[in-house]
Amino acid sequence: MSDKKNTQGFATRAIHHGYHPSEANGSLNPPVYMSSTFAFETAEQGGEMFAGEREGYIYTRLGNPTLDLLEQRMATLENAEAAIVTASGMGAITSAIWTLLEPGDEIIVDKTLYGCTFAFFQHGLAKFGVTVTTVDLTDPANLKPALGDKTKIVYFETPANPNMRLVDIEAIADITHDFNADIRVVVDNTYSTPYLTRPLELGADLTVHSATKYLGGHGDIIAGVITGTKEDMDQIRFFGLKDMTGAVLSPMDAMLILRGLKTLELRMDRHCQNAQALAEMLDVHPQVETVFYPGLEGCPGHEIAKKQMTQPGGMIAFELKGGLEAGIRFMNALELVIRAVSLGDAETLVQHPASMTHSTYSPEERLEHDITDGLVRLSAGLETLDDIKADILRALDGLAGSADVQPLKKSA
Repeated sequence: MSDKKNTQGFATRAIHHGYHPSEANGSLNPPVYMSSTFAFETAEQGGEMFAGEREGYIYTRLGNPTLDLLEQRMATLENAEAAIVTASGMGAITSAIWTLLEPGDEIIVDKTLYGCTFAFFQHGLAKFGVTVTTVDLTDPANLKPALGDKTKIVYFETPANPNMRLVDIEAIADITHDFNADIRVVVDNTYSTPYLTRPLELGADLTVHSATKYLGGHGDIIAGVITGTKEDMDQIRFFGLKDMTGAVLSPMDAMLILRGLKTLELRMDRHCQNAQALAEMLDVHPQVETVFYPGLEGCPGHEIAKKQMTQPGGMIAFELKGGLEAGIRFMNALELVIRAVSLGDAETLVQHPASMTHSTYSPEERLEHDITDGLVRLSAGLETLDDIKADILRALDGLAGSADVQPLKKSA
């Protein structure tokens, strides 16, 4: 993506890039520009800005100094030419996709997608003449036969929400661009963040994020990010964002994400450390059928994770042997771990798709997307590890009385 080499470390750029206190009366923290509109010194200056002949701020839907600083920091962390911040992760996805697709085009998507992304593609884009083709992208060999003259985007998450399927970014990008260099490869990088994975360095064209999750990190904002070339970002900003979605981030929320970025490296290290230990505990527990976590050697995608992730991440999916009933009983028995559908917060969060986010699907429909009745998704938080482990083990112990679950043995 960007040819400019980043000579400073990730954490240094996350804290300092794009701002110095001398720019704002010595203020250690950047000012928050709480303004919807900006004044022009002369009519001529305003005209030049509207014509694109002069840089400057006109209206916060088009740009704002606080949002601009956040975009600069996200671009340098993803090693992108430019970035756009939006009012939600779905705002990022829809702003990008509405810009890059037209009626008659095709988008190829992976088998597993976040539920709202799936709904936008299948129930939104399809209504406007866009063909949505689903391909299992965990095997790159499946992609080439699906590519065609009308393909404009290949889109996937890695790891995927909620079942942790991994896609080889470099392999998919190579196959796509060998077929047609103009096809955009778009990667949802929410689970990994640029600290663990930088898809643009592996050949992807754009990344999208729900900044609500790890980037913000405190569960107090809704936001999104897009990164890519300046040309693509300009088109998305002035069409997809400005005209199609209006999903503009507020300056105050931008400030909260800037604050979150300052501790992103530290937080992700702790998320990953706790997740690895929890995955290893779950992997030997007799009530658990399978654990899906890239840090486990036997996990599908382990080799891909070593190739494209600096650490295995803070998200775990695991399958309980008792299916739907076990999932509900496990969830209800937790005391410290919180039942909630978000992720990336300081708190450890857990959700059971079959009884929560995907409860309206039939069992057959869930299986089509590799979401089984006993699947549980866990976002490892920042609490003391022993406390998280104790709560999860106690909840698992309570499953021993179920007729569908094997008697509990002492776990390692």
